[in-house]
Amino acid sequence: MSLYKREDSSVWWVRFTHKGKRVQQSSGTPVRDKAEEYEAKLKSSLWEQERLGAKPIYKWNDAVVKYLGETKHKASQVSDIYHLRWLDQYLTGIELQAIKRDVLDRISAAKQAEGVANSTVNRMQEVVRAILRKACNEWEWLDRAPVVRMLPEPTKRVRWLTRNEADRLITELPLHLADMARFSLETGLRRSNVTGLQWSQVDLLRKTAWIHPDQAKARKAIPVPLSSAAVLVLHKQIGKHLAYVFTFNGMSVSHVNTKAWHKALKRTGIENFRWHDLRHTWASWHIQEGTPMHVLQELGGWSSPEMVQKYAHLSSEHLAQWVDRKPAVLA
Repeated sequence: MSLYKREDSSVWWVRFTHKGKRVQQSSGTPVRDKAEEYEAKLKSSLWEQERLGAKPIYKWNDAVVKYLGETKHKASQVSDIYHLRWLDQYLTGIELQAIKRDVLDRISAAKQAEGVANSTVNRMQEVVRAILRKACNEWEWLDRAPVVRMLPEPTKRVRWLTRNEADRLITELPLHLADMARFSLETGLRRSNVTGLQWSQVDLLRKTAWIHPDQAKARKAIPVPLSSAAVLVLHKQIGKHLAYVFTFNGMSVSHVNTKAWHKALKRTGIENFRWHDLRHTWASWHIQEGTPMHVLQELGGWSSPEMVQKYAHLSSEHLAQWVDRKPAVLA
């Protein structure tokens, strides 16, 4: 029998043999008449591919499998998989060529209805867009990829601390967090790169450290020149652990977003501040002190100049030479 139902599913499945190969697919419908119609179209499509040279018809699931296989190196693949699992309820079994603008708009509206922020909807749609563009431009599964509409997102200001605020915060933190925060402010390293830093990645004589490609968000090695203050922080950690630099009670540190962190923020009156904002603070200080944008990009391990551009407004030194060129207003 070419149509059948699985025990765990209410939809009809199609199963037949074509040119000696078994074809087995979900029809996506619990209605038998529609399943038979789907089977007829599928057989017709296979005939057209064989006799007329028509392109094979690929489904969303085929594209997802191929995409995940090609993006294993992405640091954000865990996030991609989260979004793709949510999308299953709307796109499983759908032919790629049937995913049009109206379909994507309905999916966007359904996600919005859950009460999430526009940015969350956009991150999901970016995954869809990436897959459809690959299907069109690289795999040649589609003649044209639909336009994916993004929702407006509010522009967020960069959150950073003054040096006085940073000193007060470090004073209030427990010793192990204070050392990690001070090191973060000296190097700009991401949280995971600080908590996961090992002595094998540090050369105190040369005043340098390094982040391996598989530890970096952009999957590129990051050289980390160490300031004198950063070296002092590292010297304090010597002898505490054989492998890891930063520890607490003899164990490597995995969490920094702790009660102690939040209590210190509250005592110092610092609001709306995350651990990652230590990196923003480091970058902001660099820009204010005149570090060129391309140098900051390399120091921070950013993959593109656009990632650093958000700090540009904090520096006006390159404009200073022009402000006195016009005649002054008379008092």
